[in-house]
Amino acid sequence: MTKHAFPSADPRTEARRWLLCLHSALIYAWVGAATLVLGLATLAVSVFSRRGHMGHRVGQVWGRSILSVSGVRVAVSGLERLDPAKAYVFMANHQSNYDIPVLLGSLPVQFRWLAKAELFRIPLFGRAMRAAGYISIDRADRSSAFQSLGEAAAALRRGVSIMIFPEGTRSLDGALRPFKKGGFVMAIHAGAAVVPVAIRGTHAIMPKSAWLIRPREVTIEIGNPIAASDYTPDAKEALMERVRADLGRALGGRLPGEARCSG
Repeated sequence: MTKHAFPSADPRTEARRWLLCLHSALIYAWVGAATLVLGLATLAVSVFSRRGHMGHRVGQVWGRSILSVSGVRVAVSGLERLDPAKAYVFMANHQSNYDIPVLLGSLPVQFRWLAKAELFRIPLFGRAMRAAGYISIDRADRSSAFQSLGEAAAALRRGVSIMIFPEGTRSLDGALRPFKKGGFVMAIHAGAAVVPVAIRGTHAIMPKSAWLIRPREVTIEIGNPIAASDYTPDAKEALMERVRADLGRALGGRLPGEARCSG
């Protein structure tokens, strides 16, 4: 057996991986520090902003800071389709933890998350989310989930937009998962328009199974509002399929290399 039977890894590849690990560690440190400082800021401004507008603006700063440190650039199209005087139910596909800072840091509109209850159990982060007017939903508790949907519908009637991931959880491979029905029922009862929001590129930054963070470019496409008032509760599946079809067309398949990206 020669000394070259088991060649060592390419030094340049190893160096790039170590740099990626270091950069990812620095990002995690920044996220922790930004969450602490801006979480406390959100709690402070909530005293003066009962509707959560100021708290959401702090959240936007949090999102933008994470994108900047991560080297993630976001291009948004379709904002002209929105009427600033109206409240919408934004429904976005969910590929990565980076969807949250991407949406917060890139959409120049006020909205409130309807988010899974687990996020609200994170120390300080959860309290800051509540202070910003975001709404917790526990899908394992049917009664609690209906109450949360009622809170979201009430916010819509007050003129506050809601952001939902209708898949309920992140996709493992970047493809659309089945949708949950609750958000569509809420939109119909509130008589609000549903806006598909297609996010491309976040799966390549940080897939569900990975911890390394890779700088990538991201695009957000705001779709045409769909009048939920045109549907009855019994026709919620038709609304759901309409939104799914619009998102599917906007996504147009995975970006190159998304499904095989790993950490």
